[in-house]
Amino acid sequence: MKKIKYTHSIKAFLLCLLIISMSGCNDFLEIAPPSSISPESYLLSEDQLAAYTLRYYAEYGSWNQNSSTAGGMIPSHLGGGSESFYRDDDATDNAITRSTNDRFKPGLWRTGTTGGNWNFSNIYALNYYLQTVAPRLEAGELKGNPTMVSHYVGEGYFLRAHEYFFRLRKLGDFPIITQTLPDIKEELVAASVRQPRNEVARFIISDLDKAINLLNNSVTKQRITKNVALLLKARVALFEASWLKYHAGTALVPKGNGWAGDPSYQFPSGSIESEIEFFLTQAMAAADQVASTIPLVENNQVIRESTAQPLNPYYDMFATVDPSKYAEVLMYRGYVDGLSTHSYNHRNYHGAQSGFTHQMEQNQLMANGLPIYAPSSGYAGDDFIEDTKINRDWRWRLFMKAPNEVKAFINTNTLEYFPNAPVVYSTDVKWSTSTGYMLGKAFSHDYNNQVLEKDVTAAVIFRAVEAYLIYMEASYMKNGSIDNKADQYWRAIRTRAGVDPDYNKTIAATDMSIEGKNDWGAYSAGTLIDPTLYNIRRERRTELMNEGFRYSDLIRWRAMDQLNGFQIEGSKVWGPMNERFGAGVLLADQADATKNTMSSPNLSTYMRPFQVVVTNNNFYDGLFFTEAHYLDPIALEHFLDTAEDGQTPSTSPIYQNPGWPTESGAAPIGY
Repeated sequence: MKKIKYTHSIKAFLLCLLIISMSGCNDFLEIAPPSSISPESYLLSEDQLAAYTLRYYAEYGSWNQNSSTAGGMIPSHLGGGSESFYRDDDATDNAITRSTNDRFKPGLWRTGTTGGNWNFSNIYALNYYLQTVAPRLEAGELKGNPTMVSHYVGEGYFLRAHEYFFRLRKLGDFPIITQTLPDIKEELVAASVRQPRNEVARFIISDLDKAINLLNNSVTKQRITKNVALLLKARVALFEASWLKYHAGTALVPKGNGWAGDPSYQFPSGSIESEIEFFLTQAMAAADQVASTIPLVENNQVIRESTAQPLNPYYDMFATVDPSKYAEVLMYRGYVDGLSTHSYNHRNYHGAQSGFTHQMEQNQLMANGLPIYAPSSGYAGDDFIEDTKINRDWRWRLFMKAPNEVKAFINTNTLEYFPNAPVVYSTDVKWSTSTGYMLGKAFSHDYNNQVLEKDVTAAVIFRAVEAYLIYMEASYMKNGSIDNKADQYWRAIRTRAGVDPDYNKTIAATDMSIEGKNDWGAYSAGTLIDPTLYNIRRERRTELMNEGFRYSDLIRWRAMDQLNGFQIEGSKVWGPMNERFGAGVLLADQADATKNTMSSPNLSTYMRPFQVVVTNNNFYDGLFFTEAHYLDPIALEHFLDTAEDGQTPSTSPIYQNPGWPTESGAAPIGY
């Protein structure tokens, strides 16, 4: 009988623990793992608890949002490449590389044979931890400082919630399993039944409530804290409220048309509208606990180009080795040279074949609070990349690197500058930029951090401003107006950004028909939203740019229904800036199209990274989307593992996600 993939034998599990103890954990946290392991002697002391939970969020070398195992862990920069959760905005309307994700060409993404995110390995390990230590905590059997013992038990609840939130975003309905299970097929099959996604979200919030009651804020910011758990709770609640609201009536929501779950299911609050209100209320309450107590870091509006200039706390918060001194930073990933380093800055130093889009640039407000198209906005145009920073939102000015700006001035005797003519004509994955608008958030001015695999710039994982943004959005969705707290939070964010804090001025000047051309978030379910909600979303887009939130926001907003040949663009290479490029560099409309280095000026004065060549190019005609792509498909093996005869998927208690077939290698139905 074939074993279901989320089971592990106790022997295998103890072997895993032994490996953990032998490999140890990161020295900078100064936690010594146990030297030997058995169920009776392990997980009894404070240091053992600390070592165990750390193993499930210290994936320095293998974290990736698309990893079926590491994707649910707390994120990190990776070692030798430019991979980082900061780069998860790539393949959205915010930022791109020279290609994009298969999800934007229906028919390319297909049901897998094996693997995928129907994975329980970390959930199993965390279930083992919690079912072991929670009773011991209640019985007073755990040794060590009582506050810290409780804290590390709380970390277990947080980490399980974090894992489940990853599965919720990827798969929607999902089994809720809280205990390790025996290797008995009948029990395992019964446990495979998918629970409605809102029930999964409620379970996540329940785990986070337990974590909040156990965690404290006195530990290092390199570990989970109570404030981090509150912020994650707010994030989860807003995500689910948004999903239920904007996908309502579809097969992607319980009780929606074509939903494959139990037809007798009833929402615990009585209706989908009440369920949405429940999650919005949870989001507001949790977010306010963070936002009302933690101030934003100052932006002194200095773009540093020498050591003689003062640090800009807002910029430095992302570009320092140790951001613990900044109150806004709730949790960060620290690195130590020779122990755990990465190459994020090394890649961005040259472009990493990425960049913000023309659409992102067009969406940025002026410092006076007006959109660029408003009369008297003062927009200087985009003939040259650096012109787009003039009198603009300081977030764009700080975090987009323009030609001729200083790259590094610390630990170097020779100043190097970003090229006058951006390297937009190359396909080199390191020495080029896909748009000319280079990514600059977390860009260190220390040359030592630009050296391959020597970067120790910290990665900010959670920061308090997200709570401000969550409260603003959740309160408006719930009440249809900006309450006093949302007003206070919104003005604080805009003031820090160097933008006129009067958001009503922006709302009055907003033309949704124009915004919809540059911002996918201007839509939900294929329809333009109202200007107030849109400007809340715009604030979020700008504040969190280059931090990896964008795609998660787009799916919860149902903001890609309208994509039907959307063309992503970069900087205006065929305008006056063309004079900066040498002869024969920007090649378009060549007789041999494989020699093209740039899209044709006959298509647009702005470069179009997906329209340089036609041959072997799935995205030349633009970006498209189909409803099935809002969720991942479940691979064939998981249906076979739970099928009555091991061969017929239809006899499995697992149902496939909407629009996806169970056949291996098959594309969404009717795309």
